[in-house]
Amino acid sequence: MSATVTLRAPGAPFAAPRKLRVHSADELRRALRETRDRPLALDASALDCLLRADEARRAIEVQGAMRWSTLAANLGPCGEPLARWLRCAALPATVAQAVSADAAGPDGAPLAACVDAIALVTLDGELRRLDRERHADMFRLVVGGQGVFGLIYSVTLRVDALLQAAERALPPLEILAPGLASTDALASEVEILLPPDQVESFQKAAHALASERRVTLRRIAVCQLRQGADTALGWATRNWAGVSVRVETRATLGACVQTAEICRALHAEAIARGGSFPARAARRVSRAQLDACYPQLPAFLAEKRRYDPAERLQNAWYRSVTALLRHPVCDSRWTD
Repeated sequence: MSATVTLRAPGAPFAAPRKLRVHSADELRRALRETRDRPLALDASALDCLLRADEARRAIEVQGAMRWSTLAANLGPCGEPLARWLRCAALPATVAQAVSADAAGPDGAPLAACVDAIALVTLDGELRRLDRERHADMFRLVVGGQGVFGLIYSVTLRVDALLQAAERALPPLEILAPGLASTDALASEVEILLPPDQVESFQKAAHALASERRVTLRRIAVCQLRQGADTALGWATRNWAGVSVRVETRATLGACVQTAEICRALHAEAIARGGSFPARAARRVSRAQLDACYPQLPAFLAEKRRYDPAERLQNAWYRSVTALLRHPVCDSRWTD
């Protein structure tokens, strides 16, 4: 799970959330059961311990807030390939965050391939173990589910799969190396998925767009992404080139609007070339772009509402995406 999540009691009026730091699965379960009359902000950053190492099955269970660098250190000398990859990887900081986003692993395939099981604290305060055999449907919703189906207490990882992926890791290719950032500018990262043979064409279009809008492309990096495990909002439907574009705009009152427009324009160029974007970037696109790349999203959200009819568990991704679907004439705004 992320370091801090917010729960809202059914029908509760708007109020500043009560903050609570949890240190164990029991505290986490009690917190979810006792949410009543006001929002609750849970700080779970203390849940960062190694729980179990299964030598026979070559598996390791870690709490969700463990950082990837800590995990590599816990693996000892055999974790060095993972540590090397982490030094150049743009991975969510904690294990649970990366699993919730179904981020790409070291070899470009979704991290889901390295996940053996998940311990999920549900909204009724139960601790449920999910894997591909037990509660398989919920496992598909939680991995890559952007954190809206419950709180990941722990993740069991396949050590051999993770280390083999780290051995195959390739650093991203810098097409446009980062320059010296301006002190009076705002920089934002745009994530694109492209058919590999469309990278050069997209790059030319991105430069033309930057020139037209008078913004700076501070960095373009490309990595190889592989088709992988099937999840409810899975992005790995084929082999992709993952393109990361860092856009720099002037720090003005209209900068957020300008950045959102450029982001949507870059996504439009990608989609026109048969591309897409990771589900975690869904709150930074237009309704039409969302429909084109994630037609399964309404069914995913219907499952969320069936599981959580009061919408108690929310985050910025969920609020932005549901607002976009409810009000299609209004594009989602750029929010970090």
